[in-house]
Amino acid sequence: MADYILYHARATLLTPLHIGSGRDLLLSYDYAVHGGRTWRLNEEAVLEAQNVDDPKVLDRLITMPPAELLKKPEDFREGSPLFRYVIRGVPRSQEKGAQLREQLKDPHDRLYLPGTSLKGALRTALAWHAWGELGLRPERTRLNPNPRFAAQGYERAIFGPDPNHDLLRALHVADSASVGPERLILINARVLYPSGKIGSPIELEAIAPETAFHFTVKLDLALFSEWAQRHRLKMRGEEWLRALPKIVNRHTVQRLKEERAWFNNVPGAERVRDFYGELGIPEQGFLLQVGWGTGWDDKTFGSRLRADQNFLEGILRPPKQGGYGLARSQRRPGDPFPKTRRVVVSVQRAPDGRTLERAVAPLGWLWVEMEEVG
Repeated sequence: MADYILYHARATLLTPLHIGSGRDLLLSYDYAVHGGRTWRLNEEAVLEAQNVDDPKVLDRLITMPPAELLKKPEDFREGSPLFRYVIRGVPRSQEKGAQLREQLKDPHDRLYLPGTSLKGALRTALAWHAWGELGLRPERTRLNPNPRFAAQGYERAIFGPDPNHDLLRALHVADSASVGPERLILINARVLYPSGKIGSPIELEAIAPETAFHFTVKLDLALFSEWAQRHRLKMRGEEWLRALPKIVNRHTVQRLKEERAWFNNVPGAERVRDFYGELGIPEQGFLLQVGWGTGWDDKTFGSRLRADQNFLEGILRPPKQGGYGLARSQRRPGDPFPKTRRVVVSVQRAPDGRTLERAVAPLGWLWVEMEEVG
């Protein structure tokens, strides 16, 4: 038996994807708005272009945001060393202090899909499937009192008792090859409530739909071999990894069912409802949601925990009432959880001057195809 199986994989974005760098970009300091575009400043190049031998100029540099040093229209040209990249379109807010959440990039400002993000989403799908296979049930006594590690007992029961015997040791997901920053777009994301009300705007850099990323996936079969058993490293779950596309799609079927039901009666969310209504499981590969905006269901056991309403209510309660405080806003027992979704919102001007904002898409859905090498 071969020691591993190697796959070439291709992930195609179906909706905008945001995986944050952890940094908020500040208007006039990190980016400028000009001519219907957003220009990411190369702060060092902007400063080096100034005449620092002039004391008056030096005084201005200390107090002036870098973007305000660019006064001439000819300063704004694509390919200029003054800018790291340019995005078509502008953020909704251009007020002083406006911020834009940065998309994760490599050191050369190229976009990529991190293997850790993909592997985390795959781990969730595998855990959801294994829960049913192993006949697990929601039990409060099996939870860790520390909220950060609440599900640790379940995870060990599914994946293995310690890091050396964790099933995901056998699943290697590489970072994707990079694509250029021309695939960046700006989106306005909001929290959407069942009533159709939307929360405060969250402006993001994101990767455009139809962007394709190429990467590799490797299954390390040596960890299921007699060699692993002799070295006390053997683990279970090989059949789950070999059936990964089918298992992920089973989890996705459950998620699509719940998302369709949630959006079905939300006023103003018809385009999101239609997206989920038209989204079907592909004949080849699998559907997966990753990144920012995926929500509670795609980072936990999701529907498995909702199978017992009393259990769910218990962990949703505030810590003072013996729960984990998962429901952070005011919530009455019996209310659906989670009660909101994060969506992309379009902003348009009506003929009468009013601003119209409508939910148009969820975030982070992608289609993954895998082909075995050799």
